[in-house]
Amino acid sequence: MRNADSRPCPSALEAAVEGYDGRNHVNSPWVNLLPQVLRDRMSGRHNLQAALGNSGWLFADKVFRLGVGLFIGVWVARYLGPGRFGLLNYSIAFTSLFSALATLGLDGVVVRELVKSPDQKNVLLGSAFALKLIGAMITFIFVLGAVSIVRPGDTLTFWLVVLSAAGFIFQSLNVIDLYFQSKVQSRYTVYAANSAFILITLVKVALLLLAAPLIAFAWAGLGEIALTAFFLLAAYRINHLNMWEWRWRLWTMRDLLLDSWPLILTGLSIMIAMRIDQIMIGQMLTDKAVGLYSAAAKISELWYFVPLAIAGSAFPALIESKRYSEELYYRRLQKLYNILVLLAVAVAVTMTFLAGPIVKLLFGRAYADSAGPLRILIWGGITVSFGCAWSNWMLLENRTRMMFFFQLATALTNVLLNLVLIPRYGIMGSAYATLISYWFGSVGLFAIIKSQHKALAMIAKALFPYWVFYRPDAKSTPL
Repeated sequence: MRNADSRPCPSALEAAVEGYDGRNHVNSPWVNLLPQVLRDRMSGRHNLQAALGNSGWLFADKVFRLGVGLFIGVWVARYLGPGRFGLLNYSIAFTSLFSALATLGLDGVVVRELVKSPDQKNVLLGSAFALKLIGAMITFIFVLGAVSIVRPGDTLTFWLVVLSAAGFIFQSLNVIDLYFQSKVQSRYTVYAANSAFILITLVKVALLLLAAPLIAFAWAGLGEIALTAFFLLAAYRINHLNMWEWRWRLWTMRDLLLDSWPLILTGLSIMIAMRIDQIMIGQMLTDKAVGLYSAAAKISELWYFVPLAIAGSAFPALIESKRYSEELYYRRLQKLYNILVLLAVAVAVTMTFLAGPIVKLLFGRAYADSAGPLRILIWGGITVSFGCAWSNWMLLENRTRMMFFFQLATALTNVLLNLVLIPRYGIMGSAYATLISYWFGSVGLFAIIKSQHKALAMIAKALFPYWVFYRPDAKSTPL
């Protein structure tokens, strides 16, 4: 059914959620640049426009980083060679294992609370900043102790880890990014991150031309994190906001931690699942093997920003739709699954056939053995994609403990399989261990646990997309 000006007429529920006004609606400026058919479908749907506009900024940021960052990253990898490149990635992976302890799993919880209670902005941001800063300092000390035990007497690795872990302290200011996310205004974060990225990219070029030592590139990594924090502060101030107005309150900090503590364990489990392979390769094989595997992992994870950006931008709209209707809420959630899984399958199929040429083109013949692991790891991206949608669902249903259980199962499975497969099959064994653990920790457990059968059904619909061919009649409710 269409109204007089031929624009699609939404249901009453969608009108409430989308802010549709059939008489007078003001679109975002970019909507007017679309073809007429798309413009008609987008007109008046302000939440959708905001989500897509926010995703657009995140995509532009990542595409820019991919273009420039990939060039510099490959240059660095070629310059360092698999051995030193592997050592650099070992130190980053080792530090990343503990990143959840520094962030305290607060990000999604803080965004949710800022959307629900925007009037409590200063208290929420102040309390979250205090928690993150305390967590960062404790984690920094803990990481230094851990690397001293794992690699005793290895001075270079120790200092690489020191510089990597120091970034946790500056990242406590990322609460400003959480504020911009809650307002669906990620362009300010993009400005800040890209300004720092451009400056540090120029520094890295200078380091490469001067044939700088490995430790210099670790300093550059820390510099980018510090500059990003500084530019975030500048963006916050430009928006006539002042961090000195933040106020921390013990009961707010307590409430945030009560909601986030399962996410801390979940985040720790995620990082173990994603990074333990590189650490175990470094301990059981050589730094060169880490370098070869890291090249494959970097390419396979190169596009992960796509599902993360889409899911992150859709999160506020899911919060709003849940307030109005379960039907609308689950319809939007299914759409999110459909889009993310379709993208993941397309990437996996393409990369399976092109892995060899891409590795040689980017990293050179010294990294030719990275193609095998890449063909395996790329299929894990499907679980990462629908995991982004599933995480939104779990967070909105306040079932963070379930998230922890699933991620813990994935991490433990990955560790056990790596222990068995790395000694026999080297880096190929580690790739298989990662892929198997990803699928077991999601689809396998979804099939076993009754409360997750709904998620399994949504994933099945996304993997076997009847919705591409099915078109409901005019009286039916669209997906």
